[in-house]
Amino acid sequence: MPPTNALGLERSEYKGGPSTLCPGCGHDSISNQIISVAYDLGLPMHRVAKFSGIGCSSKTPAYFLGRSHGFNSVHGRMPSVVTGATTANTDLIAIAVSGDGDTGSIGFGQYKHVIRRNVPMVYIIENNGVYGLTKGQFSATADEGQQLKYYGKNDLPPIDMCMEAIIGGATFVARSFSGDAKQVQTLLKAAIAHKGTAVLDIISPCVTFNNATTSTKSYPYGKENEIQLHEIEFFAGAFVPDRPEITVEDYAEGTTIEVEMHDGSMVRLKKVGNDFDPRSRMGALMLLEQAQADQTFLTGLIYYEEPRLTLGETLNLTETPLAQLDEAHLRPPKQALDDLMKAYM
Repeated sequence: MPPTNALGLERSEYKGGPSTLCPGCGHDSISNQIISVAYDLGLPMHRVAKFSGIGCSSKTPAYFLGRSHGFNSVHGRMPSVVTGATTANTDLIAIAVSGDGDTGSIGFGQYKHVIRRNVPMVYIIENNGVYGLTKGQFSATADEGQQLKYYGKNDLPPIDMCMEAIIGGATFVARSFSGDAKQVQTLLKAAIAHKGTAVLDIISPCVTFNNATTSTKSYPYGKENEIQLHEIEFFAGAFVPDRPEITVEDYAEGTTIEVEMHDGSMVRLKKVGNDFDPRSRMGALMLLEQAQADQTFLTGLIYYEEPRLTLGETLNLTETPLAQLDEAHLRPPKQALDDLMKAYM
C-alpha cells in the first residue's frame, strides 16, 4: 500500500487534472512541489482555495489539489478575488498562482495593493520573462538587452518582483528556481505557515520561447548560476491560533538561527558564505539592487519580518468567518433599521 499522511491521504489524492502545458515547462515542476508540500503538511483540501488570473501560469491550479476550491479570474485581477474570498472566509488557506505578465504588467497595481493590505495568501509568481500563452512577447521582467528570435531586442529594464514586494510592505519575500525542487518545497511550506501575504518569485523557464543560455530565466542559466543565500530547513507545526511577535537573536556567518512561525512551525536558516541577514529590509533591497546590476541569480528567503495585522484584523471582523454567520447575525433587526432611518430623516 502507498504511504499516507496525517489525514490518511495518499500523495496521488492531492493531484489535479493532467497538464496541457509544454513538456518540460517549469510551471509543471512547481505544481508538483505544491502537491508534495500539501501532502507533507497534511493540508485539508476543503480549506484550500486556489486562485489565478490569465496566462500559462494561471492554468496550473487545475493541475494540483483537485478537491480544493478554485477560481480563475480575469487578467491581472486575481488579487481582488483573493481579497474578497479571504475576507468573507478567514478559514481559507489561499494559494494564488500568477505569472510575470499577469502580475508585473496588467496586474501590477493589484499586486501592490494586495501586499499593502496584507491579505493572507501565498502569492506564487511563475516568472519566465515572456508571454508564453500569446507566443513569447517580452514581459515586464524580461532582461534588458535580451534578444528573442521573433521579437528582437528588449530595450527596457526589468521589474524586480521581489524588490517591489518589499517596497510595498510584504513581510515574507523569497525567490527560487523551479529546477530546485527541495528549495521550492521548503519555501512553500514556510510561506503557507506565514501570517499575511507571502510572495514567492519562482524563476520558471519557458522551454518554448525563452530557454536560450543568454537568458537569466532559462534552465541552463539557472542550473549554472543559482547562488543560494542560505540553507533552509522547515519543521512543520500544527495549525494553531496566532502567537506573540516573533523575534530572533543575531547570528554569525556559518551558524544557524531558528525562527518560529505563528502556527508553531520552525524555519531554520544557515548562512553559507554570505553575510546577508533576511531580517534587514534595507539589506534585502541593497542585495537585490546589486544582484540586478551584476546579473547574479540569488535564491532563498530574501526578506522576513514579524507579521503585521492582516486585512481581516484591520477591518475588525468577527472571529466567526462572515461566510459562516447565520441570517440572524447577518441581517439587522427591523427596529435597528427603523431607528437608523429616523436618524437621517
